[in-house]
Amino acid sequence: MSVLTRDEAQTRAKLLDVHHYTVGLDLTVGEDTFDSRTVVRFTVRGSSDTAGTDTFVELKPAALRSAILDGRPLDPSLLEDNRLPLRDLTPGEHELRVDASMRYSRTGEGMHRFTDPSDGETYVYTQMFMDDVQRVFAAFDQPDLKAVFDLTVTAPEGWTVLANGVTEHTGEGTWKAATTPPISTYLVALAAGPWHSVRTEHRGLPFGIHCRRSLAPYLDTDAEEILDITRACYDRYHEKFEEPYPFDSYDQAFVPEFNAGAMENPGLVTFRDEFVYRSAVTDTERQTRAMVIAHEMAHMWFGDLVTLRWWDDIWLNESFAEYMGYQTTAEATRFTDSWTEFGVSRKAWGYEADQRPSTHPVAPEAVPDTASALLNFDGISYAKGASALRQLVTWLGEKDFLAGINTHFARHRFANATLADFLDSLASATERDVHAWADAWLRTTGVDTLTPVLTRAEDGTHTLTVTHDGSRPHRIAVGLYDRDLTDEDGLHLRTRLEVDVPGTTDHPLGKRPVLLVPNDSDLTYAKVRFDPESYATLRASLSGLPDPLTRAVVWNSLRDAVRDGELAPDAYLDIARAHLPRETDVALVQGVLAFAAGQIADRYLTPERRPAALATLTELCRDLVRRTEDGSHPGLRLTAVRHRIDVAAHPHTIAAWLAEGTVPGGPELDPELRWRVLSRLAALGAVDEDTLAAELARDPSATGQEGAARCRAALPDPAAKERAWAAMFTEDPAADLSNYLFTATAQGFWQPEQADLLGEYVDRYYQDATALAARRGPAIADAIGRWAFPAYAVDTGHLRKGETFLRESDPVPSLRRRLADQLDDLARALRVREA
Repeated sequence: MSVLTRDEAQTRAKLLDVHHYTVGLDLTVGEDTFDSRTVVRFTVRGSSDTAGTDTFVELKPAALRSAILDGRPLDPSLLEDNRLPLRDLTPGEHELRVDASMRYSRTGEGMHRFTDPSDGETYVYTQMFMDDVQRVFAAFDQPDLKAVFDLTVTAPEGWTVLANGVTEHTGEGTWKAATTPPISTYLVALAAGPWHSVRTEHRGLPFGIHCRRSLAPYLDTDAEEILDITRACYDRYHEKFEEPYPFDSYDQAFVPEFNAGAMENPGLVTFRDEFVYRSAVTDTERQTRAMVIAHEMAHMWFGDLVTLRWWDDIWLNESFAEYMGYQTTAEATRFTDSWTEFGVSRKAWGYEADQRPSTHPVAPEAVPDTASALLNFDGISYAKGASALRQLVTWLGEKDFLAGINTHFARHRFANATLADFLDSLASATERDVHAWADAWLRTTGVDTLTPVLTRAEDGTHTLTVTHDGSRPHRIAVGLYDRDLTDEDGLHLRTRLEVDVPGTTDHPLGKRPVLLVPNDSDLTYAKVRFDPESYATLRASLSGLPDPLTRAVVWNSLRDAVRDGELAPDAYLDIARAHLPRETDVALVQGVLAFAAGQIADRYLTPERRPAALATLTELCRDLVRRTEDGSHPGLRLTAVRHRIDVAAHPHTIAAWLAEGTVPGGPELDPELRWRVLSRLAALGAVDEDTLAAELARDPSATGQEGAARCRAALPDPAAKERAWAAMFTEDPAADLSNYLFTATAQGFWQPEQADLLGEYVDRYYQDATALAARRGPAIADAIGRWAFPAYAVDTGHLRKGETFLRESDPVPSLRRRLADQLDDLARALRVREA
């Protein structure tokens, strides 16, 4: 499939004004394809004496039946590599009619089709993002050719069709959606099936939430929470933004096998339906769902009302929505500590991405084509960009920031805008030099480091200097902590100093505090380091810090120090062992345990030292479980139980839990916990196929299918491994796994305990991965690089093999990027081991 280049998009945007699409889709013609009929009305710019011009429209059909330009049939055989040429176009109005058969997808791209194993019901939904609209209908597929859309859908009886606007059932299975305002092609959306729906109205606007029928009881349980959060975010955005919500309704559809967390289609946001919880979850997971709701709603203004011109400004969409999502969740919902979760999980994602060779500026100077643009949906565009905006608000002030944002919306409503436009809007609201700020923050790569230096005067007083390894300006708070006289393990905040770096070099402190925390409140994006006395205090009293956001800053610093070879992995585990059992914030416990198990135990320590690490983590989880026996911290207890299962080195305890159906003292083993236990037992060789088949019969849901695939791939049996490998990398399209079943199989396949069994597959991985990625496209290519990579194999032979492969081979861009990142992480793990 050809990718669209920036130069091609600019040329076409200068040539065309696209006005209107009439799209008719028929979803009743079969299980493999659907019919797509499109009428596009557009204008070619120029005067009457301008010569005819050539361009193209994108389409990726199963079969192109006909294409008619201004009443003149075009030869369908001219369609080549998803482009249908339109030649000798004269200035003025034109009409293109296209009739095609299109393929359903099983990869979450284009029109995804899913049949629910629980009840046999079928659902379809679109994911048009980047350049996948051409999998659904013919289009001039670039974000700055906005148009008005009229959509009609023929669906099986009993289905409901959702779209960007209010839909009406006109009879005989036909649904018509309200005409949209001007939107980009990638934002057109529909979701069709026998949905279970909960509908309401807020401020005169129809609101709806939807899921497949088998999840109806779980959606109903949480419907009021989801709708309350939706209403609260809607109201808060109307307090911040002068421009009212720009569409005619607000539907949120929880759809199966969705690749992303959610997608900001105007008026119809699609979410992965794991957000409809079948099993017990923590409040941090509920907070994440609330943040995603807030994030996607922010896109209605920044992304949908005002849209990027080209994909080099994708950060304007994602960084803004990420910042507003966390900020609005903290302001408008019960989840007031949402920035703590951002600090311990999302920021770590940004820091790691920014230290790889594949790093890029938040706002890259040039993104040459759509394939390159797809690679920028990473921790930099989301987490680093949101951190930069949080720093901008700290430096600029929220009043001026929002004034600039509202100017931006007013100037560019239902149009497209660039970084330069955004900065000009901000500059109109302040005397500060936002262009210089942007050059320093948005056009550079890498992570600055801030370190406090204390100087003692002859009279015993101290002054503080914050040294700066990097080039960006930072406005930070430095926390000064003293011992809490009422609690020997506690720390008391003396004050927070506002410090500009670079700026005033010396800050008088008086008596030396026992702990200095640079970037207290986590207002900037930078690594922080501690002076020796502060580090000693943290080792003894980290859990005594009163604010979870401060503790998140500290844990991030310790994580960075391990990754940089400055702190031994064992030392990190010792600090976690000492302080995590006393932690009260679930997001922090989850973040620290995930790093300790997934990186330190599985990768940063040698196989000989891994059992001791797992034993330490087991004892840590036991302490958390014991501490929560009174029922006061159910989220902490659930988190501890999950990780106790994941780090089990022996099957006895967790097998007993499975047999009894409960953890002593709770919780009962719901489907998520049962499959989690079975996955670990499978990796340990303590479960057989008959047990897995019985569990699948007990839970035949889509989640159960994924759990069974994960467990079967984890079995330490040569035949089971060969079956799993064949399922992932088969060359038979009829047997291709869906995106979710592929991921589940890949997650189960590589197990650190099974190195002797897996060696041959490390050798097979690179060639098989390359062939499959080329055949199945970007979504599966990303999953191959993310989940199917042999991350457990931390050795120089594997590193050399992978580096040689990348030098000598040409995998598709999404796989190449994933492999480059994985190999860099592998090299880092080796350096940590050597250090």
